[in-house]
Amino acid sequence: MRTQRDRIPEIKSSREIEKMRVAGRMVADVLALLKDMVKPGVTTGQLNDAAAAKMKEMGGKPSFLGYHDYPAVVCISIDEEVVHGIPGGCNYRKAVTPDRRLEDGQVISLDCGVILPDEPGAPFASSARGWHGDSAVTLPVGEISPEKKRLLEVCRECLWAGIRAVKPGVKLSQIAGTIESFVRAQGNYGIVENYVGHGIGRALHEAPQVPNYVSDKMEDWELRKGYVIAIEPMVNLGTKATRVLQDGWTVVTKDGKPSAHFEHTVAVTETGFEVLTLRADGGSTH
Repeated sequence: MRTQRDRIPEIKSSREIEKMRVAGRMVADVLALLKDMVKPGVTTGQLNDAAAAKMKEMGGKPSFLGYHDYPAVVCISIDEEVVHGIPGGCNYRKAVTPDRRLEDGQVISLDCGVILPDEPGAPFASSARGWHGDSAVTLPVGEISPEKKRLLEVCRECLWAGIRAVKPGVKLSQIAGTIESFVRAQGNYGIVENYVGHGIGRALHEAPQVPNYVSDKMEDWELRKGYVIAIEPMVNLGTKATRVLQDGWTVVTKDGKPSAHFEHTVAVTETGFEVLTLRADGGSTH
């Protein structure tokens, strides 16, 4: 989402990564539930309510609710909405956001963050202290066009190309270059530059920033065992350019063409990587 702590990346201990593994599995379980619900006629408010109920059932807290006044448990973005879409029925700026029913042929991005709280009695909000997991997936609603289907494939596969490049000694520019090169090889897609991945731990957003493209302006950290990062490419069917709607949150493509967003929380291990936002059985929604 919006901001990131400006500091040196933290190395997490094995005990801390285990806590993040639990949080990550909670995220995976929420997304698996929502994936099964996505179909024409379902509303964004129903998806948000289901995510909240699942988090409470598991003892997790939402990373997003109340974060810089964001009013929902999950970010739900449809078609040309890139990230940070607000589900219906949420109170924001003293008004209730209108609900929306999903329609056949749309694509929907679900971005979810869960906190494993330090204390069971913590508030059900991003203010709870604990360890975060963060993941996103873009799904078809009913039958989608071949163009949209290919967009989702490209974005999902570039995420995994970036993940497979993770290991100690690799620089962030190499991760970014791997993602960018993969996307460029697939056709004329726009790689969003205004929003990037991030470090994650006790805060939802920590150093370092994790771009999906190479820039001479990027801060190029070398990965070390114990770093935990959220890799999250956003790929558009048209231009890379985006704008923010009047709600102050929803990011859309400037040309109105659809966008896809995939994300996993990834720990750097001694020899490679571990994806922390997989289900307990090792499965993934993406």
